[in-house]
Amino acid sequence: MKKRTPLRRTVLVGALTLSLPVVGAGAWALDRFVIEHVEISDVQAYEASQGTTSSTTDDSSGDAVVTDTSYESSSSAISISTVTTGSGEDTVTYYVADVTLTDATALRSAFAQNSFGLNITEDTSDIAEDNGAVFAINGDYYGFRDTGIVIRNGVVYRDEGAREGLAFYTDGHVEVYDETATTADALVAAGVWNTLSFGPALLEDGQVVDGIEDVEVDTNVGNHSIQGEQPRTAVGVVDDNHLVFVVVDGRSPGYSAGVTMTGLAEIMQSLGATTAYNIDGGGSSTMYFDGAVVNNPLGKGQERGTSDILYIAG
Repeated sequence: MKKRTPLRRTVLVGALTLSLPVVGAGAWALDRFVIEHVEISDVQAYEASQGTTSSTTDDSSGDAVVTDTSYESSSSAISISTVTTGSGEDTVTYYVADVTLTDATALRSAFAQNSFGLNITEDTSDIAEDNGAVFAINGDYYGFRDTGIVIRNGVVYRDEGAREGLAFYTDGHVEVYDETATTADALVAAGVWNTLSFGPALLEDGQVVDGIEDVEVDTNVGNHSIQGEQPRTAVGVVDDNHLVFVVVDGRSPGYSAGVTMTGLAEIMQSLGATTAYNIDGGGSSTMYFDGAVVNNPLGKGQERGTSDILYIAG
């Protein structure tokens, strides 16, 4: 498996030990944002013990049809397309996965290294391969923060409501919700299958949400701004069981500059989404299909480790 975590650790250790007065703060930051804290070491076994389906392959895979840009089985249909707009340094390149599900639970989540906790990372493509995915995108990087509601494949992993979340239900509908106004157990009881905790919501009833350029997802140490033209990943809802996933490449003038939050909302709007939600972007923004990374992360073709993925098994 490809892992970049050790390199990040080395760099951060060097930076934090340059000045004695910051040793205490440095040790805290290492513990909180670098050192792995494993809470559950075998997620697949844990989910099986909770009574959720733990299979990582589509039962209908023998009847599945896959091409360079599409996949179809009895539980899902996926179509991949590439869009390039603008010119010169204003060029923007993004990738769209149009996904139709006949079974909403075919859209699953998986954690890096099959473990749940803080600072556990793995490349999107490696997590996808470990779980037999035909399609995957990076998730919400839940492991960077210790807040939010984390429900994955019908199992509650964290119940610390803090922000605007996205809930995927077993009946195929998807909605933005206020994490602080409910509980993880109540959501599961209502039929929630997966949640994402990042944001902001980009579209509501097909309209661009006001104020999305000013949202801060995190205010803790190590937070990075999500404003400006950036690589992005977003989930859009066209209808029940009809989703669009978008990954925008960025920080590569001439190939793809990235987009603002408003620009991302407008892309989702153009694809027919009525609800859309921003998730982890930057170097994490990755789309995987049929054994390969579809996009070009940061214009370098080099993935950045992340905590989790959303995927459909092949």
